[in-house]
Amino acid sequence: MNRVVITGMGIYSCLGYNLDDVKNSLYTGKSGIGLEPIRKELGFRSALTALVEKPILKGLLPRRQRVGLPVHGEYAYLSTVEALKKAGVDQDWLNANEVGIIFGNDSCAEPTIRSVDTLREKGDTALIGSGAVFQAMNSTVSMNLSTIFQLTGINYTVSAACASGSHAIGMGYHMIKSGMQDMIVCGGAQEVNYHSMGSFDALQAFSIREDAPTKASRPFDRDRDGLIPSGGAATVVLESYDSAVKRGANILGEVVGYGFSSNGGHISQPTVEGPVRSLEKCLKDAGLLAKDIDYISAHATSTPVGDMCEAKALYEVFGEAKTLISSTKGMTGHECWMAGASEIVYSLLMMHNDFVAPNINLENPDEDAAKLNIAASTKEHKIDTFLSNSFGFGGTNSSLIIKKVQ
Repeated sequence: MNRVVITGMGIYSCLGYNLDDVKNSLYTGKSGIGLEPIRKELGFRSALTALVEKPILKGLLPRRQRVGLPVHGEYAYLSTVEALKKAGVDQDWLNANEVGIIFGNDSCAEPTIRSVDTLREKGDTALIGSGAVFQAMNSTVSMNLSTIFQLTGINYTVSAACASGSHAIGMGYHMIKSGMQDMIVCGGAQEVNYHSMGSFDALQAFSIREDAPTKASRPFDRDRDGLIPSGGAATVVLESYDSAVKRGANILGEVVGYGFSSNGGHISQPTVEGPVRSLEKCLKDAGLLAKDIDYISAHATSTPVGDMCEAKALYEVFGEAKTLISSTKGMTGHECWMAGASEIVYSLLMMHNDFVAPNINLENPDEDAAKLNIAASTKEHKIDTFLSNSFGFGGTNSSLIIKKVQ
């Protein structure tokens, strides 16, 4: 079995559009949450959202490649450019070697809705545009990036709700571990627009603390009233250890554990037992004990029931170890399909800079969170091994363990 390492990472998020800016935001506890007034005009309960700029790719990509990219594909293109650069991989190397791509994505709402609107308004499918079909397909990110970067290896999309990005990395880990590929570009992408969030708003899943946007996302706090929709893209380059050493790559971390489970119950209500199974399977896969984990990046999205169930699960598995925990979603909101990948990038930045980002807005931990060792402020902390949780609708759970390579 091959060892699987991370040699590149890139990010495009409400905390910043490159690794350095995001690192600074994490360290200072800077929030990326604001208001989008049009949501209230359309009938949303909440106008709260992460603020993520639309990239300008003119001059970076030819029009032929731009027209097939939805906005979250644009985010993913930029995060992947940064990740490949960090990995020391250029286009000549990609052309000469078989490299795959597995990305997490579970919606393409905006291009789908706009295509239907155009058809209804114009009464002519020809006016929808040649790129619309590629923007609207769920596999849009892996499809577009594989052609832009001329990748010739495995090529598919993981759709697993808010665990999509994490499962994509888990699948890449297993393909490299088994020897089927030497390098895979993995990640997650999420659109940030009202088109994709109306149904979530209808579930009353969002915070309505609109008077103080930066304080609205409150993971583990007893006064939390819902999550904040967010998005962007994150990319990691997974590679076999032997390949990385052979080409002299800088190794950022080693993927040593992947755990997963399904709750097998209600489609939207979380459980304690499902996450516990994912956590225990991940530790077993890594051959580690709870005490060996230096930091946990919690899924905690700031929903009343979700945070409670995760806190109970974390206490059951890590209570005695008193592992340091935080949820970056106080700063980012819930990055949905992207979150499982972005939180690996966030945690790698913490690992390489010896700190734990704060679980901001944690003023009054609820009774379950109070039992945990949660970092309410930035902590100087050496991290050799971290675990990241991602859970999603349908009861899908994913946990990953990353270890520093000494």
